[in-house]
Amino acid sequence: MYILGINAYHPDSSACIIKDGILIAAAEEERFNRIKHWAGFPSEAIRYCLQEANVKLSDIQYIALNRNPWVNLDKKIIFMLSHRISFSLLKNRLNNLINIKSIKKALSREFAIPQERLKLKIFHIEHHRAHCASAFFVSPFKKATVISVDGFGDFASVLVAEGIDNQIKYLYEINYPNSLGIFYTAFTQFLGFKNFGDEYKVMGLSAYGKPRYAEKLKNIIFLEPNGKFKLDLSYFSFYRNNNLMLWDNTAPKLEEVFSDRLIKEFGTPREYTQDISTYHCDLASSLQQVYEEVFFHILNYAYKLTGIKNLCLSGGCALNSLANGKIFKQTPFREIYIQPASSDAGGALGAVYYLYHQILKNKRVFLMEQAYWGPAFDNTEIKKTLEENKEELDKYFVKYIEDSGELCLNTAQFIAQGKIVGWFQGRMEWGPRALGNRSILVDPRRKEMKDILNARIKRREWFRPFAPSILEEKTKEYFEEDYPEPFMLKVYLVKEEKREVIPAVTHMDGTGRLQTVNKSQNPLFWQLIKEFEKLTGVAVLLNTSFNENEPIVCNPQQALDCFLRTKMDVLVLGNYLIAKEKV
Repeated sequence: MYILGINAYHPDSSACIIKDGILIAAAEEERFNRIKHWAGFPSEAIRYCLQEANVKLSDIQYIALNRNPWVNLDKKIIFMLSHRISFSLLKNRLNNLINIKSIKKALSREFAIPQERLKLKIFHIEHHRAHCASAFFVSPFKKATVISVDGFGDFASVLVAEGIDNQIKYLYEINYPNSLGIFYTAFTQFLGFKNFGDEYKVMGLSAYGKPRYAEKLKNIIFLEPNGKFKLDLSYFSFYRNNNLMLWDNTAPKLEEVFSDRLIKEFGTPREYTQDISTYHCDLASSLQQVYEEVFFHILNYAYKLTGIKNLCLSGGCALNSLANGKIFKQTPFREIYIQPASSDAGGALGAVYYLYHQILKNKRVFLMEQAYWGPAFDNTEIKKTLEENKEELDKYFVKYIEDSGELCLNTAQFIAQGKIVGWFQGRMEWGPRALGNRSILVDPRRKEMKDILNARIKRREWFRPFAPSILEEKTKEYFEEDYPEPFMLKVYLVKEEKREVIPAVTHMDGTGRLQTVNKSQNPLFWQLIKEFEKLTGVAVLLNTSFNENEPIVCNPQQALDCFLRTKMDVLVLGNYLIAKEKV
């Protein structure tokens, strides 16, 4: 049985495919069309999934989508009537729903197959049920408390559930327009970060401030009994905005979601080019603190309902790694699972597994322990790319290294010398984090590497941290927590005595958003870090995504292009090592 999962006409459009419950492939459309967070029909991601599974579209029995336009329809109508929603806003929403209901037509168009020949059955899975399924059904837990928190989808922003074996029982939800995600987004925009998905920048900025305005923010979002909360809508405009989200085959553009009242209370919004002041840092810190208070309010009530200490977390808010790193201290949960694409891209994964388990009642047979579900390119394909770029590469040192141990040793030596290394190996990562297959790597012992990376390649804001990748077995030596985190979705405190050892990956507040690297999950990346440890005594590398203000690279040509146009020193493409200086 083949099932294709699709997140379409929504940010981070994506596709995945399973065979008899086993995941074969998963990828975001942005990696193929090179448009960040792209929202539309993920035709290239679908093509990749079919190719990886070695099947045709006609071989697919079912398609599952992570949207159901008819869910909460009564609540939608009541809200529109009570808030006098304009006809143009209603029309925009309906157009998006029409696209969702016309998936078979889109498949017919993109794959040149008459609709009558497409015998597959399409299932529409409610947005948050798909999120919950994306976490629980691929987790190691037989039972768990399951929570989805994000901006909004299918008229809800939070869903709390209990997962047992191959079924999820839904306990309660929080409906639109009350949204913890929108609350965070409003102040992200106010602080001058207006691109879709910029919330992570505020997390980095929050380390430089004090939560001086936390009490003031609590006038905007209120805790309510039984794990709920409510927004004061007078501070927001999103629910009346005719063109709130433009996302039909484009990069998603989110209009301002805050109102004039928020400006009146908090001052003039920062322009992106404006210098960041102490006020902005303090507001970011206050926002993060209040966000966490609401977040843990939800989690603690969910535990009260289930009594299960295993937690599966999903939705866009599950990318708030600062909050995730405090779950053990702020809640009774003792085991946590968050799959690597927890935001909207992961909805494709959740829709597939909701259908396979919840609806079709199949037993669970798959555990997602690693994130490498995208395309891979062998040395033959890499060699062809190098030959096609021979003229550009003639002035550089190029060497094929057969032995993986020698390859890792040579690469570790370059890193230890202070070189910036592009590392392109195996299958591309699923989700927003580079986890050692499409990574740029440098020496974390060198404090100056953060500024060097920004000046020569990344051009990121000064306050944004870089992440440490560490041998899983050495985590306790460097961090206050040693719970494995293979997907770089938690922030832990770096031990005080280690902060000067790895200053390039230690943030202003003494934390690091780590990736623990397990030998069985990524043996080559583990071996590279191990070789670096043998050379330096440090079992950590600075790991950032292989890109330059674009989606993470997918294929060898994109990796080579990034290497050539930036001031990267070394590129390791499969077994090929390319250096800009003769070695």
